Amino acid sequence: MIFTGINILITHLNKLIMTRFLVCAFLIVSVFASAQTSQKQIRTSIETQKRSIRTDVPMTNSIRKAFKAGTRDFSGKPGSNYWQLEADYTIKASLDPATQTITGSEKIVMHNNSPDDLKNIVLRLDHNIFRAEAMRGGSTPAEATEGIVLTSLKVAGQAADLTATPPMGRNAPPPTKITVSGLTRTIASINLLEPVKAGSTVELEIEWHTKLPGGPNGRGHRMTQRFESRLFQPTQWYPRIGKYDDLRGWETSPYLGPAEFYNNFGKFDVSITVPGGWIVSGTGVLQNPSEVLTETARQRLSTVLNSNDDVIIVSESEKGAGKATAAGDKLTWHFVADKVNDFAWATAENFIWKATRATIPGKGAIPIHMVYLPDRAKFFEKAGPVARHALEFYSSLWAPYPFPQLTLQDGPSAGMEYPMVINSNQGAADHETAHQWWPMVVGNNETRYGWMDEGFNQFMNILSDADDEKKPYSLDGLGQSYGRMSGSEDEAPMMWSANDAGSGYGFQTYAKTPLMLSMLGGVVGDEAVINAMKKYTATWSYKHPSPWDYIFFMDNELGQDLEWFWYYWLWTTETVDGSIQDVKTVKGKTTVTVLQAGQMPSPVVLKVEFEAEGPAIKNVSNAKMIDATTVEVTWPVSIWMNGNRTFNAEMNFGERKIKKITLDPHGRFPDSNPADNVWPKQ
Repeated sequence: MIFTGINILITHLNKLIMTRFLVCAFLIVSVFASAQTSQKQIRTSIETQKRSIRTDVPMTNSIRKAFKAGTRDFSGKPGSNYWQLEADYTIKASLDPATQTITGSEKIVMHNNSPDDLKNIVLRLDHNIFRAEAMRGGSTPAEATEGIVLTSLKVAGQAADLTATPPMGRNAPPPTKITVSGLTRTIASINLLEPVKAGSTVELEIEWHTKLPGGPNGRGHRMTQRFESRLFQPTQWYPRIGKYDDLRGWETSPYLGPAEFYNNFGKFDVSITVPGGWIVSGTGVLQNPSEVLTETARQRLSTVLNSNDDVIIVSESEKGAGKATAAGDKLTWHFVADKVNDFAWATAENFIWKATRATIPGKGAIPIHMVYLPDRAKFFEKAGPVARHALEFYSSLWAPYPFPQLTLQDGPSAGMEYPMVINSNQGAADHETAHQWWPMVVGNNETRYGWMDEGFNQFMNILSDADDEKKPYSLDGLGQSYGRMSGSEDEAPMMWSANDAGSGYGFQTYAKTPLMLSMLGGVVGDEAVINAMKKYTATWSYKHPSPWDYIFFMDNELGQDLEWFWYYWLWTTETVDGSIQDVKTVKGKTTVTVLQAGQMPSPVVLKVEFEAEGPAIKNVSNAKMIDATTVEVTWPVSIWMNGNRTFNAEMNFGERKIKKITLDPHGRFPDSNPADNVWPKQ
């Protein structure tokens, strides 16, 4: 009986288990079937019915830090606690043309104006990009070299061990000597025994040498720095103190080639020794003309400021020591420049040297020097007038040119800028001269935010070109054109670090800013933009603005909250992509349905053209008459802030028949297909 009961119990349990299994299976199948029948696609079209319009700009950790410290604020002006490092250089260098090598010694006085005790000092050793193993972007050196080789380094009189490995790890013993890490890279770090106290200064003494690369294989700016052994054009040629700022401390982005620089302002006292007969040009003012120039050259120089004519200082026939220069096997040229952020120079055994003048508003005449090889004279025939126009025009546009001279230097780099020096002939003279305002006066971080340098430059070049041709400038069409090129996955947003922008570097850094400022002019007016930037230039001269400073300064000067504008242009690659969808007129009231297929909003601007004859055209509050039969009507960007993609623009001009309507008639807002901006459809 016991066994029978157990069998009955087992039978019941098996039935119960089977029943529950079938119920569960049924439920699973039912749920799955239900999910199959009720599931919908999340998205079924390219365009969405609604969009989210962002109306503020991102505030990254670096700018939050600066706001918290009071070094920057929403006025866009330097904060009450703003500070910046300064570095003064005394450099003695000699060039050996036979080995193409510069050997130098320098003293750097670093002013730690920050509130921080600096436990290390970053050195920029840009010539290490010429080492075979160096990291690079889209640049190729003309030849591989050893880079910049430090042979001695002292900090506050204490020698560093250049061969020692700095102690590393949590359990490493405390250091007993100054060491340097990264000596073969473009960014090195001096590991100090005692920090540089806030508000103090420290002196560095460095001895070094570097070979200048030459040959036909260089690709990219600054990758070739000599023509054989007869002309040398050194750039980034000496050890430099890195930039330490209130945003992120030391700027440690490596030098990769394409992106440019972020340097401290300071004073440069530079002595350069070359063979007799070799002419040297460079940043600053020559301090010892009586020691290196002939009496004839000095007399000719004294006449340069008398007219706009080109004056030959040293001719092609005046070659060699005692003719091109003062007599002597070797001569030392001494230059001094104050409140500059770099030093560049050039030298050749047979430079032609000519000079002219520019007259700076509110300042007077300054010399423009040009040095070039005889066989390249055709590239400098118009260099003086081009540079003169640039200096005078940009002085009126932004701020008077602050430096005592400008020099155009011939060489393998024909488009590069340094304080008071442009490595350029007449071809790029306007563009490179414009760089004297950014970054030589307004010290942008070109490494990260190249658009604040090259981009502003491209914008002002448009204005200069028009002025040179004696015609009004026009920014029409530029903003709209961005819609036809956006959307590429190779395009980095403008706020992506320019140093890492890859194949899109050229467009991101150079080309996009004029398009952005074209649209801004379409929103607030071109002259308002120019006037605001003029004040921005004055406010940030010899300082280091961030993008947020520029954004908030412009908003305050323009009297509008334009963060929506800055967000879409700087942090995204979005467009407006507007079009006219429909036009209906009932009893004189016309409704134009405008679609914005893109994520970026913009004002709605319609040009309405009427038939020549008919009833009077009524006045409309948001319209202005262009001529007797043309009206331009504008609705602000706020109409889109509800997220809608379509807007019904209602106009009541009366019974006069409308002949044509054009959306964005000045071509200021990014649009992939301007053809659908016209009614009736073409």
